[in-house]
Amino acid sequence: MLYETHSHTPLCNHATGEPEEYAEVAHSRGLAGLTVTCHNPMPDGFSSAVRMTPNQFDEYVDLVARARDNMAATTDVRLGLEADYFAGHEAWLERQLASADFNYVLGSVHPQIQEFRDRYWSEDLIEVQRTYFSLLADAAETELFDSLAHPDLIKNHTAEAWQPERIMDDICRALDRIAATGIAMEINTSGLNKTIQEMNPFPAMLVEMRNRQIPVVIGSDAHVPWRVGDGYEQALSILLECGYDEVCFFLNRERQDISISVVRDKLCEVAE
Repeated sequence: MLYETHSHTPLCNHATGEPEEYAEVAHSRGLAGLTVTCHNPMPDGFSSAVRMTPNQFDEYVDLVARARDNMAATTDVRLGLEADYFAGHEAWLERQLASADFNYVLGSVHPQIQEFRDRYWSEDLIEVQRTYFSLLADAAETELFDSLAHPDLIKNHTAEAWQPERIMDDICRALDRIAATGIAMEINTSGLNKTIQEMNPFPAMLVEMRNRQIPVVIGSDAHVPWRVGDGYEQALSILLECGYDEVCFFLNRERQDISISVVRDKLCEVAE
């Protein structure tokens, strides 16, 4: 009933395992499908160490199509993309997203890449955090994406200055803008393995998202097969605690809503 919505391939240079291996884990954990969302190619060497090159894009599309065919009997494998938002590259993204039949597009702001550091970083880490959340809203307002990935990722790169109550007004202003676009946002379970060991975003932000009726997608951000579906039951429980009663995923770029209680019970049955 639920999909793994955030997974990668070796083409990004920091993941291992073929899409078929990820799909096998999705099936074993009771998920209906896998949407592969590797990091998109960007022009002119933009953060080239952590993404496929433009001339590998067709290889990526073929890689996912191969997995779709090979796994058709057990797991629905879909083509997605994790696409970086960086001001000035909107036209590139628009052309790229029109060039293949994507089922789901995640928009990301990655504060760890050098391009972000060169343009936005300063010694005032609180201001860097404010800038990050404003950029998330900018990304939403492009209307290029279906959902926003790991939407408080900045906390893991400014951990020494992370006191979210100091910038909650800024976060809420960004969420107001995001809510107005109708985009979804992700709860990313890989946050449990990062510097600040909690899912992205933190619970108080999830409550504010719920207050604004922003839909939520669960993704594990799997860079190795065994992490597919990892932490989904815990994420569902957190969402219930924060006021959500539905979670969503995307097929053919159309949002599919599902009851958290129903899907949690199903996943727990499989885990037993």
